[in-house]
Amino acid sequence: MTDPATPSPYSTSVVRIDIPGERKVTHRDVAANGARFHIAELGDGPLVLLLHGFPQFWWTWRHQLVALADAGFRAVAMDLRGVGGSDRTPRGYDPANLALDVTGVIRSLGEPDAALVGHDLGGYLAWTAAAMRPKLVRRLAVVSMPHPRRWRAAMLGDVKQTAASSHIWGFQRPWIPERQLVADDGALVGRLLRQWSGPRLPDDETVETYRRALCVPSTAHCAIEPYRWLVRSLARPDGIQFYRRMKRPVRVPTLHLHGSLDPVLRTRSAAGSGEYVEAPYRWRLFDGLGHFPHEEDPMAFSAELVDWLKDPEPDR
Repeated sequence: MTDPATPSPYSTSVVRIDIPGERKVTHRDVAANGARFHIAELGDGPLVLLLHGFPQFWWTWRHQLVALADAGFRAVAMDLRGVGGSDRTPRGYDPANLALDVTGVIRSLGEPDAALVGHDLGGYLAWTAAAMRPKLVRRLAVVSMPHPRRWRAAMLGDVKQTAASSHIWGFQRPWIPERQLVADDGALVGRLLRQWSGPRLPDDETVETYRRALCVPSTAHCAIEPYRWLVRSLARPDGIQFYRRMKRPVRVPTLHLHGSLDPVLRTRSAAGSGEYVEAPYRWRLFDGLGHFPHEEDPMAFSAELVDWLKDPEPDR
């Protein structure tokens, strides 16, 4: 019999967890863009909003929450629509709407703007938000994700990138990917996390945390939906219109971080994104790290991020 005090491994309570050490994050929900979003918050000061990628949730930023709070920032990690403790809505998973989720959370937190930090899909949305709502984005840091127009060009024109993103093409099938993700208590999630990392692999406890979170009902489906839109819209009017909108340059200081061994988004695909930035742009390649540099080497990553955020005049 299950202890009633123990959270179910398949309920959203599994994402409202603490982070290592004695620091206690504040968990709460905020309303934005017609939905409810779970956030984890630590520290006071200028807002830094952290956006996770696939197959993760807010907890991927546990190390950076502490580092940013210690550096004098209000660090907030949100669960994207359909993931973690946020609402699982039936629609709204196109990048333009997801970016409005992000900027809506900034407003709901009572802040005039934020420094956005996004990894993987969260990085894609950070690029999008900076282009669509520039007044709400103070600075932009993107991890393991090229600019949306660079992503599109690489997916359509680079055979090696197409192969590296085979999981995205596989997501286009109906229902099968969702079943694969949750089979055997999310075993595939663990395999992806380890396959996409560099030599510094996540430990068993970390993998188990992500497996439980992806197995919360409807999460797998919602986590896949943005990738379905990205591919299916490539030749559709709404997709073409979106990528035209992304020609609008980013006009805030931008930090672009990438692992040299990233097997999911090739370095060649990400490099060159600076052509869409009309502001100081800094490219930083982490040698020997894979798709999750913020988790594989959190100390080096956090130091790079904090130094850049505190630099009043980041150089190009």
